[in-house]
Amino acid sequence: MNQGSDSSDQPTGQDPLLLLKTLQLLWTKQELWKLKEEIRRGFAGLEDPLAGLLAMLESSSDWKGKGHSLGYYITTELQLWIKENPAVPQSGTQLKELQRRVLGILCQCPANLLDPLLSIYQLHTADRNYLLEHVSHLYLQGNYKEAATLSMKLKLQPDQDVEKMCTPLLLQDKVNVVEDYVGDYPELQSKLLQILDTWCDPSFNIRDVTRPYHGLSRYKPEKFNRRTLSKLVFRLLDRFNVDPALCPNVINQRHLRTLNYLFYKRFVEKTMTEENWADHVQSTVGESRWLQGQLVQLLVRHCGRRAAARWARHWGVPADVLPPGLAEQPPELHTPERIEEATKADNYEDSKKKDYYQLPIPQENIHFLQTWEEALQCWEKVLQPGQVVGVDMEWKPSFGMVGKPRVALLQMAVREEVFLLDLPRLLQTAEEEGDKERLPRLIQRLYCDAAITKLGYGMSGDLSSLAATCSALRDTDKQLHGVVDLLTVDKQLQKSCGEWRKGRKVDGLSPEHSHEEKGLRQPEKGLSQPEKGLSLLVQHVLGKPLDKREQLSNWEKRPLREEQILYAASDAYCLLEIYERLCKDPESFGLSSDLSESLEQKWSMKSRAKKQLNKQEALSPSGQQCQGSRVEASRAPAAVSPREFSVVCDNMLQGLGRYLRCLGVDVRMLDNEDDHRKAAEIARREGRVILTSGLPYQTLQSQVGEGRCFSVNCSEKAKEQALQVLKHFNVQVSLSDIFSRCQVCNCDKYLKVSRERMRQLVEGSGQVLEEHSAGCLGSQSCDVTMPARGTVPACGQQPEAPEQRGAAKVLVGDTVLQVAAIPPGVLDRAELTDFYCCTHCGKVFWEGSHFGRVVSQFQDVLVASGDAQSIYELS
Repeated sequence: MNQGSDSSDQPTGQDPLLLLKTLQLLWTKQELWKLKEEIRRGFAGLEDPLAGLLAMLESSSDWKGKGHSLGYYITTELQLWIKENPAVPQSGTQLKELQRRVLGILCQCPANLLDPLLSIYQLHTADRNYLLEHVSHLYLQGNYKEAATLSMKLKLQPDQDVEKMCTPLLLQDKVNVVEDYVGDYPELQSKLLQILDTWCDPSFNIRDVTRPYHGLSRYKPEKFNRRTLSKLVFRLLDRFNVDPALCPNVINQRHLRTLNYLFYKRFVEKTMTEENWADHVQSTVGESRWLQGQLVQLLVRHCGRRAAARWARHWGVPADVLPPGLAEQPPELHTPERIEEATKADNYEDSKKKDYYQLPIPQENIHFLQTWEEALQCWEKVLQPGQVVGVDMEWKPSFGMVGKPRVALLQMAVREEVFLLDLPRLLQTAEEEGDKERLPRLIQRLYCDAAITKLGYGMSGDLSSLAATCSALRDTDKQLHGVVDLLTVDKQLQKSCGEWRKGRKVDGLSPEHSHEEKGLRQPEKGLSQPEKGLSLLVQHVLGKPLDKREQLSNWEKRPLREEQILYAASDAYCLLEIYERLCKDPESFGLSSDLSESLEQKWSMKSRAKKQLNKQEALSPSGQQCQGSRVEASRAPAAVSPREFSVVCDNMLQGLGRYLRCLGVDVRMLDNEDDHRKAAEIARREGRVILTSGLPYQTLQSQVGEGRCFSVNCSEKAKEQALQVLKHFNVQVSLSDIFSRCQVCNCDKYLKVSRERMRQLVEGSGQVLEEHSAGCLGSQSCDVTMPARGTVPACGQQPEAPEQRGAAKVLVGDTVLQVAAIPPGVLDRAELTDFYCCTHCGKVFWEGSHFGRVVSQFQDVLVASGDAQSIYELS
């Protein structure tokens, strides 16, 4: 036993409340070393240390706030002391009484005290029915998060109703708690997803779910709609690896958006062949009667009743889902006029091909390989030192469904030849022959050989799909050598060719964000669409764009059509021609003369930086390496303060935005209904960095300068995401930055009001106040006009008109003070001497426990500064 356990100088049966007073004195003086010694000596002198701790917690309030409070030190020191004195823990009736008492204070307990108290009082051994009853009592009191948290700590979830426990948490936008609640129980995960899918049924009234909870604090019904639920379901399906068949309503809604997108591509953009379109439409609709009905409506709208009837007969759509009279439509006949029209259309398509990039090699030099013997001949030519290889991949479009795409075709182009590898067939053959690693070995050898130059466009996405297709290739992206990603060239060209970039229109439309879904204005029919991506690069360097009408083919379907083979070969071979043209005359494109060397060096440096980051991930709370990173390991960005750093958060990252704002970062957040592309508009207009994730990142990064768009891992919690952003951009947060911005409206100017004057405001005695707010970072002097009586609108409501606002407490500038939101009893707290009012939205803040929790959560990134400013807790 250490010196803190020596009780020779302590009287037996010491009063725990006297001990508490001694400890409070030491805590006030911040003599932490003496405090810990006194705690240990005190517990050694107590007749019943466990009962003594409860007596101290029950009679004191300072343990309820701030990360490292006095209660935290007392509790954790007792936990350590018990480990050194194993005879201390109670048993039997006495332990049950202690457990009953500790359950009574757990709902008021800060997070850092929960685990120590559960351990000290052995609550995992308590009667399960009694624990369930206590959790139910917390729930009925409206302490939904506390009930769920305690249930998780005591592993009570299997005995609880998932819908009952999770609904109020979802309404309060506490999705992370819901995910943790079902995280360890596959059966509960499936039940939750089935419940959420039921709520997405078109006939289900969502108000039936929300009606009983209208009185919730922090109730956010706007986030509880079918679109939000649909996104949540797909994310949970992916995270928990649950069969999507459990969620037919959400799947059908996603399929309907896919149908809208396919009709847009075929009949508005006219960038999709009829065969590809029909193939995807048929596989999307399947046997679903509901989708069949939706399909017929789209056909009538885009093609007319006769064509709709013809397609309905072709697909065997049942008559009971057809509109009245459609089944009786006579079949269309191939009259001479129609044959002539079809011939004209074919001639038009042939002439239009001349407007696109043409493969400069004969078709017999394109080899489609399905056997190992054929593949060996390919690899003998490709794996030659000094070889330059254009590499591309194709996969079946997933249209936003669950799971990562799997590569169906691997294209490799060398001078005068293109090899198309049927990857699924070759992998299956290798596995059947007992050597499933032979093809992955060759692919790894290609990517790792520095003597072979590999060309690609957006190679990180291709490598990610390759890893999803074959687990043996999972770490290929960490071993790259001799790689040139022409997407980097594309970005350099955008910078050097300003006029070309001005005329470039990036269409961020993806299968799951169609024009119909987003309500965007559609281009007029017959207008050609602006080129983008690789097609735009080909147009700029080689003179003509790629014909992308086969891009959305079903690449898993065999045999491939001639048009698919030509498209796939062109996608790979054009990389060789672009590279050759740029290397011959880089200056004419505004590029440096040593193009080849600089591009390869840049990719290798990025790879090394990526490896270095992977080494550091063990120390990172997130364990996540973001694809938005563009900063080389050897050149860290200069340190900036939160006040110098401004961001715009995509609407899927509002939790991250709140954390960053809490740390003093200037944050704008998109609303749920905003299109992702609005982030680019705000970023360009206001000079902000975009924080986004997933598919929108691929769209948004091309619309702002390099390093101005960062991809965040959505599978991480908001706190870990915030840590990633701070470390990536080297944002140095000090204590004075915390809560230097209003958490509601982002304003950085406060008005300081004394407690006495705030009491007058709350009670409504009329006078004009002038208060200088020197103690508040970024605040200003401001007047408060306080008429005699009346109410103040709730936060977020529009202020009343001047003639109606006779009772509101108003700052100069017509900002209404939200004094009605101050809970009863706050003004009576002796330790509160001042309140702080946001000069933009009128929200009232005061010093409280939230500051300590934030400091505790972000202590790893806080930097030393001068004296901390007064910090405020949201009312």
